[in-house]
Amino acid sequence: MAGHSKWAKLKHFKGAIDAKRGKIFSSLGKEITIAVRSGGGDPSANARLRTILGKARDANMPNDNIERAIKKGTGELAGAAIEQMTYEGYAPAGAGVIVEVTTDNKNRAASEVRSVFTRYAGNLAQTGAVSFQFNHCGQFLIGKAKITEDKLMEIALDAGADDVRSSEDGFEVICPVNTYYTLAGVFEKAGLKPDSSEIVYLPKIPLALSAEDAEKVATLVEALEELDDVQNVFSNHEVAG
Repeated sequence: MAGHSKWAKLKHFKGAIDAKRGKIFSSLGKEITIAVRSGGGDPSANARLRTILGKARDANMPNDNIERAIKKGTGELAGAAIEQMTYEGYAPAGAGVIVEVTTDNKNRAASEVRSVFTRYAGNLAQTGAVSFQFNHCGQFLIGKAKITEDKLMEIALDAGADDVRSSEDGFEVICPVNTYYTLAGVFEKAGLKPDSSEIVYLPKIPLALSAEDAEKVATLVEALEELDDVQNVFSNHEVAG
């Protein structure tokens, strides 16, 4: 969803986790397998895997599921090749949408994503047509009760973060994609557990829409999020007001 709604999205995710637990486990399993294939099955030597395993534990993912995903990554268990792809498109009223997909069948995934865009009055776009409107970056959300702003800035900026922002809801730490897992490890060593940590697409300039148009965009985004192969959906809209 749009960057301005990051804390609201976090609350929504926590409320929906039970209802969508099956899909969450499937998505995490794919991420674990990919992380192992790219960096090995030892979490102590694979920052990406260590970070994803932390998310799996937070979601109460069963150990059997985790072990199976790791073994698929190491080759101990057979499994279809998993690919990661990004689709770009437009929702109603011209809102930009980025869809991250992790799948073992890219033809199926492409067909399902295209079908949702068509069904909800959107359309797919060429690579680069939408993404230039977003910043691709790491994002950590941290509650104010967990750390002071000065201490957080000291830890985060020393570890390569670009910015630390404060709001009524809490702190937001932004970092380059290539330092995301390093920063996650630094927070872990400091005993600081973010409320949320993701690699995201944040809109550079949010597109202000009427409540009616924003609802149409939200409907398309929610339909995309329901697809089994879709990991994340980002849009650049906000409600004008």
